[in-house]
Amino acid sequence: MTQFYGKTKICYGGDGIETLERLPVKRAFIVTDPFMVRTGFVERIKSQLDRGGIAYGIFDGVEPDPSLETVTRGATLFLRDRAEAVIALGGGSAIDAAKAIMFFAHKAGDGRPKPLLVAIPTTSGTGSEVTSYSVVTDKSNEVKIPLNDELLIPDMAILDARFTRTVPPGVTAATGMDVLTHAVEAYTSRQANAFTTIYAEHAIRYVSRYLLRAYACGDDMEAREMMLLASCMAGMAFNNSGLGLTHSIAHSLGGLFHIPHGLANAVMLPFVIRYNSFDAGVRYREIAEVLGLPAATVEEGTASLIGAVRDLNAAMGIPAALKAMKVDEAAFRRHMEAMAANVLEDICTGGNPRRPSAGDVVRILEQAWEGAVLA
Repeated sequence: MTQFYGKTKICYGGDGIETLERLPVKRAFIVTDPFMVRTGFVERIKSQLDRGGIAYGIFDGVEPDPSLETVTRGATLFLRDRAEAVIALGGGSAIDAAKAIMFFAHKAGDGRPKPLLVAIPTTSGTGSEVTSYSVVTDKSNEVKIPLNDELLIPDMAILDARFTRTVPPGVTAATGMDVLTHAVEAYTSRQANAFTTIYAEHAIRYVSRYLLRAYACGDDMEAREMMLLASCMAGMAFNNSGLGLTHSIAHSLGGLFHIPHGLANAVMLPFVIRYNSFDAGVRYREIAEVLGLPAATVEEGTASLIGAVRDLNAAMGIPAALKAMKVDEAAFRRHMEAMAANVLEDICTGGNPRRPSAGDVVRILEQAWEGAVLA
């Protein structure tokens, strides 16, 4: 049986933030990072809660790639706070941390109902505001841990492009390529279906049309809003279809070498497309046709898509090879086998259209190190 599940209430547009005033709770717990405090974005949230007579506590200790220690600390404070809602404000790290904090606190709690979970993304990339996934980092073992549980799906997502206006071009580029990777992997996943295909296809169209505009001009609010919608649509798609090998490898690269997730996806995507081309070439050709690229044959469509991804990366200053990303070559080669083992165990690998071996992963990593996509 094929299923499609959508739980999150999505509020978008200029007045979406006003929804906070009407939350059916008496006390909320805001999870965010120090930057959101410095920019005054947290004050916007507090103001809306004040208007609704909702009390709140704040945990602003989330770091990039949130650690298990951070999640544990936040869960402890949340249990002490006894709030009825968790409001996540920030990029993927803040939302993932909030989801994990809510999850572990609820599991360890006193039998109270599950808290309401509200996600307000300030970047257009992860889709975490509508998914059952959260990624936390075990820093002692240098590995990223993807969590997957229906409890992690937010009850509400508020998409307000004004929160993304100050995102710098480099972050816009990386998070935008994360959206594209989500959509491409959802479209070609083993578990893809008619509904995930629709969401993924629209996300791909939006990224193609609006990412470079958002990168070039942070004040282009139409582009910002469309990229937020693209991120959300891609999240809806992969939450039902799963992802693939690009994400599995990116998780390992991030855990070991601290390469930002979106950048790792951007660099790896062309190599994974080439690896998957025999099994998923027809789907890659369909994507190429959606983008108006040459696609008279499966081979031409796949090559066109690889070229388009690499051109988009280049236009935003994203390197074509891992060796250009300040990773020590000796350490990279020393950890290849460990990375391959991590990739095979990663939850995302199950959705990949081609089942990889450890040797396959090592060869993909070797190609990505040099930056040469094999024909």
